Amino acid sequence: MAVIVALGAFLMTLAGGWTAQRVTDRRHLVLGLAGGLMLGVVGLDLLPEAMHAAGDEVFGVPLALLLFVGGFLTAHVVERLLAVRQAAHGAANDAAAPGEDPHGPSGGRVPQVGLTAAAAMVGHSVADGVALGAAFQVGGGMGVAVALAVITHDFADGFNTYTLTRLYGNARRKALLMLFADAVAPVVGAASTLLFTLPEEPLGAYLGFFGGALLYLAAAEILPEAHHRHPALSTLMCTVGGVAGIWLVVGLAE
Repeated sequence: MAVIVALGAFLMTLAGGWTAQRVTDRRHLVLGLAGGLMLGVVGLDLLPEAMHAAGDEVFGVPLALLLFVGGFLTAHVVERLLAVRQAAHGAANDAAAPGEDPHGPSGGRVPQVGLTAAAAMVGHSVADGVALGAAFQVGGGMGVAVALAVITHDFADGFNTYTLTRLYGNARRKALLMLFADAVAPVVGAASTLLFTLPEEPLGAYLGFFGGALLYLAAAEILPEAHHRHPALSTLMCTVGGVAGIWLVVGLAE
């Protein structure tokens, strides 16, 4: 049953990516919405689940929060190291090809960061599928509740996976490949639970770490980019709407 439900998540992920690529003429709105969706997923879905599942405190601080901060710092360090490496090899704005706008869609950003972020989204989607399968192991009622949350917020996952990959200057083909991988991931995760029962604490720890990395990308990259050239009220409303949408999904799933 979990695998069949995961096919719905597969379709919703593709729908989210399709939406992201169809509104390129309103890029600032796409980024504003993506930032809001990511903020909502982290603050209202991933972090509460991680706090519940990750277990004991470490030196007075919940393990999930420590890993959350660790994920944020890891994303920051990785991006800075890649940016320094790119600049050292002359790949920054000064190395733009003739006729190429160094302030174009990638904004001098490092494509590997976008691919790494998208790969993290794929890993999160695998965890979604595992959570879905584990919920059906507990019982039908729990499975239905988790299925609603997974299927609806996988639209946001697909939207964000495509947007993150393209934001950092990767080709459309790579963005589509990452989108397809993200769509298949929950099916793989759900199928894997047919072979084993996943302990709760490792899953909670992973969700905490991933939430920190995702929050960094939303707060330090996507939202500033959304408002850089279009500091419009409509962009801000898209961000607020993205958070509210995830809140609605979480509330309906309870």
